[in-house]
Amino acid sequence: MNVEDMAVFRCARLLLLLDLIRQDAPEGVDAERLGVYDFLAAHPLLLAREEDDPDRMALLMAGFDDRALSYASAGQRLVTAQQHLARDLTVLVRSGMVTMTAGGRIRYRLTDDGRQAAGGLTAAYARSYATAASIVVRRMKRLSGRRMRETLRRCISGTGTAGPDLPDILPSPDIEGPT
Repeated sequence: MNVEDMAVFRCARLLLLLDLIRQDAPEGVDAERLGVYDFLAAHPLLLAREEDDPDRMALLMAGFDDRALSYASAGQRLVTAQQHLARDLTVLVRSGMVTMTAGGRIRYRLTDDGRQAAGGLTAAYARSYATAASIVVRRMKRLSGRRMRETLRRCISGTGTAGPDLPDILPSPDIEGPT
């Protein structure tokens, strides 16, 4: 079994990411952006692909390796991650670690319990993921939704632009929140 198949692992990653995002987005973040950030933070060398990328060495030193099998199947992994996201957010909301607010789009942010739980995640992977997440958020936070999706398509396709053969695997901007 792959650790990404375990809900507790995915939820812990979301807690770390939401904790990092709260400085830049105290009102919270929508599910689409959260999903893109999480996917790229888990596979950051898709974003820092070029050898001369200024963030690449920090990611390599954090333990990420673009020779790993997960980089060969990025499109399929994104689809799977998208399928899990709504369920994982529902678990976090129901457990009281995340709250959701509606104001145009549904936004998610940590509660005090969620911040406390995120602060208790100290494994080596948590530190590596936080390093990658900070790079991803820094690079993508100012992008519009459309530009963020275009960037993700380029990262997954490994080209400068998304090719016509790349299926539309990105979420709709109207991702529904937990019910």
